[in-house]
Amino acid sequence: MRAKLINQDGERTYALIFEAGDEVIAGLTQFAREHGITASRFSAIGAFSDVVLGYFDWERKDYARIRVAEQVEVLSLNGDIALNGDEPKVHAHVVIGKRDATAHGGHLLEAHVRPTLEVVLIDSPAYLCRRYDKSSGLALIRIE
Repeated sequence: MRAKLINQDGERTYALIFEAGDEVIAGLTQFAREHGITASRFSAIGAFSDVVLGYFDWERKDYARIRVAEQVEVLSLNGDIALNGDEPKVHAHVVIGKRDATAHGGHLLEAHVRPTLEVVLIDSPAYLCRRYDKSSGLALIRIE
């Protein structure tokens, strides 16, 4: 992944360019660690060689993993990065398009880029933290 700071006017805006074979969640997490990202939002377009979508199963309090093992277009990828304890946590949702023009979407658990993924990440000077929520079993952003 290549990165460039493209604006620093209150908020920092980065262009992140993922290359073929890069894993998206790991790459975003590593970038956040290296650049002190604690409260950001991002959007992206591009394509994946494979992806694992997640659907949150309320009864199990866990994500059902849905593997899509084929080339897909990234129609929309949106998410945020907040702190979970002392570590950055990426939370992203994605809509992908298949060759037959069907769309599938869900929580982004894992994805490998092919040929590129173009991300615009905006880091806010605000501080966001995740805290464990008993009723859902998830770490949710708390703004108080």
